[in-house]
Amino acid sequence: MASPNSGDTSAADSRPGGALSLATSGGPQAAVDGQAADGAATPDDDFWNVEDIAGELSEIRRSRRAEGRQHAEHGAEGFPSRVRLAKVAEELCGALFPLRLGPDFVRRHNEATFVTQSLQIALSRLQAQVRLELLYAAKEARQAVEQRADALVLEFSRRLPDIRRLLDLDIDAAFRGDPAARSLDEVLICYPGLLAIIHHRLAHALHGLGAPLVARILSEIAHGATGIDIHPAARIGRGFFIDHGTGVVVGETAIVGDNVRLYQGVTLGAKDFTTESSGALVRALPRHPIVEDDVVIYAAATILGRVTIGRGSEIGGNVWLTHSVPPYSRVSQARALVTNGQTGNAVPPPTPLN
Repeated sequence: MASPNSGDTSAADSRPGGALSLATSGGPQAAVDGQAADGAATPDDDFWNVEDIAGELSEIRRSRRAEGRQHAEHGAEGFPSRVRLAKVAEELCGALFPLRLGPDFVRRHNEATFVTQSLQIALSRLQAQVRLELLYAAKEARQAVEQRADALVLEFSRRLPDIRRLLDLDIDAAFRGDPAARSLDEVLICYPGLLAIIHHRLAHALHGLGAPLVARILSEIAHGATGIDIHPAARIGRGFFIDHGTGVVVGETAIVGDNVRLYQGVTLGAKDFTTESSGALVRALPRHPIVEDDVVIYAAATILGRVTIGRGSEIGGNVWLTHSVPPYSRVSQARALVTNGQTGNAVPPPTPLN
């Protein structure tokens, strides 16, 4: 019998409920107490009625697969694991920044050894996950897939020094852009925007090399941890800073220039979607904004469609923008109307301080 943690669903598919059976005639605790010495459940009464539930779930899976053959559910060989890729991301972060994001035993005297060992482990684990992605829809022979996975991860490894250089510029930008930052180390260790950017730089490289699913999983790991959603295909320049971060969305075809700063809740999204005659969406068309160099976009601003925000512009908080603006523009929402709660009369704005 397959282990419940083995990931093998063949038993449940071929024999409904066969992989699970709680032994009991006395309730849930009896089901636990009634397990065999080796930890396997004894096949007596089914307190939870899992035989019927598992059978129904098996039938749903069969029906769904039959209906959706044009979107084939691959993965009989396995599927990239979010849990294992989270470990890979942690190891790569430690290899890139060993004294700050590595384990606490790393010091100057042993960091080079730690980085070498961490990269060997992380890249081997990454190759296994990339291999699963390539296999799950592969048409070529297994050996060819193995070679492709090796070549992809080897090229990714060669890009890690450049990724580290980009991340140093991102850290510098965050320190310059936030007066609350006390040190570069604080930015690296504490800022959620930096975690999201590290994951994006890694995921973007993998996406471009031909592992879009592994890349998307890495991005979604950061999304879950930070609330910052950056599609791995988005192109982001040097010195990128996301302050606070929660709720930021950067879409698949967005292009962000150098020295751009975003605040929480900013959306670089799509305005509408082109469809085929069948009603299906046309994918991968450019549909997200282009943000040129030295732009600042303040909290909760929403910019939609393939519009261009010109160099050096400032987009104010809560602005809703669906058209391009020229360089050095300042875009703000209408002034808030303040009224007296007793008389209903408008309250004039205060005189600006000199």
